[in-house]
Amino acid sequence: MHKMAQVSLKGAERIDDLQRAGLKIIQDPERFCFGMDAVLLTYFAQAPEGTEVLDLGTGTGIIPILMSAKTKAAHLTGLEIQEDSAEMALRSVQMNDLEERITITLGDIKEAGRLFPRASFDVITCNPPYLQGSHGIVNPADSKAIARHEMLCTLEDVIRESEKLLKPGGHFYMVHRPFRLSEIMCTMHEHNLEPKRMRLVYPMIDREPNMVLVEGVRGGNMRITVEKPMILQNADGSYTDEVKELYGF
Repeated sequence: MHKMAQVSLKGAERIDDLQRAGLKIIQDPERFCFGMDAVLLTYFAQAPEGTEVLDLGTGTGIIPILMSAKTKAAHLTGLEIQEDSAEMALRSVQMNDLEERITITLGDIKEAGRLFPRASFDVITCNPPYLQGSHGIVNPADSKAIARHEMLCTLEDVIRESEKLLKPGGHFYMVHRPFRLSEIMCTMHEHNLEPKRMRLVYPMIDREPNMVLVEGVRGGNMRITVEKPMILQNADGSYTDEVKELYGF
């Protein structure tokens, strides 16, 4: 269990219990709150003991914070471009007394290959913006829009920079939308992050999938394992046993 340091909250911020090893996180519902996709990615991703992990576009720091409880990774770094989000993530790290294991870095994913030494990470995770373009967005500084639309970084940016920063044989994990699957696979292949494992996530058994979890290996050979589908909800709307387990219910 973690001892909780005292932190100050700003504006509409609140502290949420992550139901994992006593961890908590600061969130601001007026900005952006993490979703199921971030939780699923930490469940899908693996970081063996002693590894160096980088989370691109870390937002509130949810992925490094959850990965700190789930794995024995030596160190986790979260890169975030929005100053307010990075500062909030840092306060969550301090609140959980995780400063020795998690570093939050302010910076741009497009520049990630210059911000960190090349080939310095064993694992990279990313829950990137899913939607192309910024059509119809009124305020370009809107943090929710930045999290959902490719305003500040594209799929290509994420994969290109990950190739630079991963060690040979390093693992890349991403959650995205199935409608972009052909582009995801092609871009990963072009950048030497060979897709190795994939899992589709369905809201219910009779619906179309709305998320895809993908693992790639830098310099891996061409062979992919497609895992059994993940179903989030039963017909009555309750969570399936698998989802309950990963949420710690």
